[in-house]
Order: sequence, then C-alpha cells, then structure tokens
Amino acid sequence: MVPCYIGLGSNLGRSQELLESAMAALAAVDGIESVRCSPLYRSRPQGPSDQPDYLNAVAELVTTLKPHGLLKELQAIESAHGRVRDGQIWGPRTLDLDLLLYGDHVIDTPDLVVPHPRMADRDFVLRPLLDLAPGVVIPGRGSVGALLAGASSHIRTGIEH
Repeated sequence: MVPCYIGLGSNLGRSQELLESAMAALAAVDGIESVRCSPLYRSRPQGPSDQPDYLNAVAELVTTLKPHGLLKELQAIESAHGRVRDGQIWGPRTLDLDLLLYGDHVIDTPDLVVPHPRMADRDFVLRPLLDLAPGVVIPGRGSVGALLAGASSHIRTGIEH
C-alpha cells in the first residue's frame, strides 16, 4: 500500500458537486483505500484570466495500484466528469486530477512526472496538502510548510463543504 496525494480542480459547471463526485469515484476504484479530502479553496486561474475561478482540493489515498495504473484511473474519472483534453494548457475544465505524490517515489516518464513538477510553487496545491499532511516532504523540494511560505498566491478563499 502506497500513500498518494491527488490534486483536484474544477472551474466549469457545478464545481463543488464535480469535486465531491470525483472523490466518491476515487473511493470506488479497486485498489484505492482510505480516501479523505482537504477543505476546498477558491483560487484564481493559472492561465488565461478570462475564465472562472477554480475550486481546488487535495485528496489523500492509499493504493495498491502502480503509478501508471493510478494515472489511468484518474484520467478515466476526469473523462467521466466531462473533461475534454483539447491540448489547451491551463484552460477551463470540468475536472482536473493531478497525481501530486506517489509515496516518496520520483517518476520521470513521458506521460507521468512525480512529484508533480509545478506543485511546489502553487499555494492552491500546497495549502490543502498541508491541511491533510503537515509533515509531508516533497522529494527533492522540501517540506510542504516551507514551500508554502514561498509559493505565489492564487487562493482567494477557503470554502466550507
């Protein structure tokens, strides 16, 4: 069993419902256990500013799935929630699921990089990750708390759910 952290984001449709549905879908995947979610945060978009704010969270789970198998499940959940991969980077989307950390593994393949390459600079990833796992260390980068202190600010508000 490997502990993993998944970044969740949505800025199209009923974002809170989509994130809640994605959490339920994660919990239903064979090989995934012990799913819990951080509070939700509203954040400014990373890309084009003419899109709605995002709702973001981080899920903590334990899995027997291998990294690429987990990635395949994440992409299937995105597709089931209306995610369209049109090649646009940082554009609006119904659901975005990013594999942030897979235990303490470092993975660098053409279709998967873990730790997520931009997570250490994003408060909308680090803040909810800190809520779930204050002691977690991002391999090669440092502790979540220290990284959050230096991250650019995109979070607008926390959301009760």
